[in-house]
Amino acid sequence: MAKRKTNAGSKSRVSFFFWMIFTTFSGSGIGGYFNPNWPVIGPLVQRLTTWQSQNPEASLTDLDLGRQLSNEVRNTIAERFPGTQLSNLPAAANNTPYDPRVVPAQYASTNRRPFGASTSASRRPQDKLLIATFNIQVFGQSKMAKPEVVNVLTQVVRHFDLVAIQEVRAKDDNILPNFVASLNADGSQYGYLIGPRLGRSVSTEQYAYVFDQTRVQYDPNAVGTMTDPSDLLHREPFVARFRAVTQSPDHGFSFWLVNTHTDPDEVPQEVDALAEAFEVMLSARADEDDVILLGDLNASETQLGRLGQIPGIRWVVRGAMTNTRQSKAYDNILFQGQATGEFTGRWGVFDIERTFGLTRDQALEVSDHLPVWAEFSVWEANHSPR
Repeated sequence: MAKRKTNAGSKSRVSFFFWMIFTTFSGSGIGGYFNPNWPVIGPLVQRLTTWQSQNPEASLTDLDLGRQLSNEVRNTIAERFPGTQLSNLPAAANNTPYDPRVVPAQYASTNRRPFGASTSASRRPQDKLLIATFNIQVFGQSKMAKPEVVNVLTQVVRHFDLVAIQEVRAKDDNILPNFVASLNADGSQYGYLIGPRLGRSVSTEQYAYVFDQTRVQYDPNAVGTMTDPSDLLHREPFVARFRAVTQSPDHGFSFWLVNTHTDPDEVPQEVDALAEAFEVMLSARADEDDVILLGDLNASETQLGRLGQIPGIRWVVRGAMTNTRQSKAYDNILFQGQATGEFTGRWGVFDIERTFGLTRDQALEVSDHLPVWAEFSVWEANHSPR
């Protein structure tokens, strides 16, 4: 639920300062380049640049591209994913707490597939957004050189509308472009955003967002990396503001995503620091109070420290393991329950091993983490589509 006036005194509670630095485009317009140290925009820019050249007097706020793209999405409400018995899943009302003991089954086919077998893009509900977080362990050239691994990764991502990725680790800049090219080989229309290399050691990492452009669009003026003057975090969060593509853009669900990966040796300190980052993001815009923090926290639901003590904070993963070995709960998705009433109560941990019929060793080649996802309405909580 966006569009609330921020409490003017909210930032006074922050004990140290995170400054939000948004990337800005050069004078060449929306096709311009970021500063080389800032995020690189993916294939969506080319499409928007073409649109801008054809409509020089129009602005992005008037852009009807989202509506045009939404018409390309097939009507698939009747059956969300083959083989999944969704009728048995409890659906919580937007503002009703869901039963923390219930972990709904993931939206994935239960049919096992041989390692490396291709599948068509998963069918997703048109009136919902599936948002996921996925630490793709050491996502670089070595992993991209394994076709069977890339095939599994592309199939996983196609189950979701928007995926926050952690641990992109490569010296060159072609990992995300090449991955998205593989992702779109079946006719999909995914784009990406990728942040700068971060870390205190030689082995730096990048955050990324990969998103279905027919389902969600980002605000080019609200993409950037948070800076941490007190150096409390090894890798500062990468943030971006998104909006669901709907027939009524003003009423589509808009939200901040805060992509994060804590250092495993300093989890308590970094989780506490993320509490401050979350509160700052709540105050980043007076017209936006939906903040979704997601990523590899290296912390279970009982280890969230000050982050877990923010008034009204909710996290989706409860009583479930999120690593491939099924022994740890590292990954999660958090937001304020009252503010983000768009959450439907559905969430899950995507079991790659079971879904694709992999051995444990094969699943570990993909990643030592499993994707975690949550479902949100495409509409603002205070809006009922006609």
